[in-house]
Amino acid sequence: MPDEEPQHRHILTFNFRQGRNKPRHDEAFARLWPRYGMEWQPEDGRIDFAKLFGRTAPVILEIGSGNGEAAAAMCDADRDRDLLAVEVYPQGIADLMSRAEDRGLDNLRVYQGDALPLMWHGIAPESLDEIRVYFPDPWPKKRHHKRRIIQTEHVRTMAGLLRSGGVIHCATDIADYAEQMLEVLTAEPAFANTAEGYAPRPDHRPMTKFERRGIKEDRPIADLVFRKR
Repeated sequence: MPDEEPQHRHILTFNFRQGRNKPRHDEAFARLWPRYGMEWQPEDGRIDFAKLFGRTAPVILEIGSGNGEAAAAMCDADRDRDLLAVEVYPQGIADLMSRAEDRGLDNLRVYQGDALPLMWHGIAPESLDEIRVYFPDPWPKKRHHKRRIIQTEHVRTMAGLLRSGGVIHCATDIADYAEQMLEVLTAEPAFANTAEGYAPRPDHRPMTKFERRGIKEDRPIADLVFRKR
């Protein structure tokens, strides 16, 4: 990387718990990765989104797409924009790609790996229309809060990747993380809050099984929607 490129402190923001793949996951991953998967290494440099998606369209980055329930539904409802989903767990990626196949989606690509190097080295400044961070790993112990994806340094990076008018949309069911998100996003001068405090739950974000479980367990859901100035 060029000498003038900022140096970043790389701390993992996800807790990798490798489970055993089911046969359906292995089959879906092997069959669908050539269609939906994106291979990338830091030495590859900036991603050519027009080449990746086969067209020129606004691009959304989703960090931590889980099993893809929300990502696939939102892609289906918004086919004029392209989504690059980032996830580390192969089971979740396999589920997402299967959902994409079922819906006949062409506006989705998936990267398996850590979102931080991808943001630092793979995405050009001001090239994204939106960044989504839905229910990220909460790292509940206070000594682990430095591993949370929404913190000052990472939010500053995200701001640099968004075009003027672009949106960052976060959601969490962890109360103290919601407070941290609000504090960090409010403190970033590149962003303006679209609401007074937390945003109303947007209709376009699907209610997932994970979210329904949180509500059932009396964990309030917080949405935060900030726009780049």
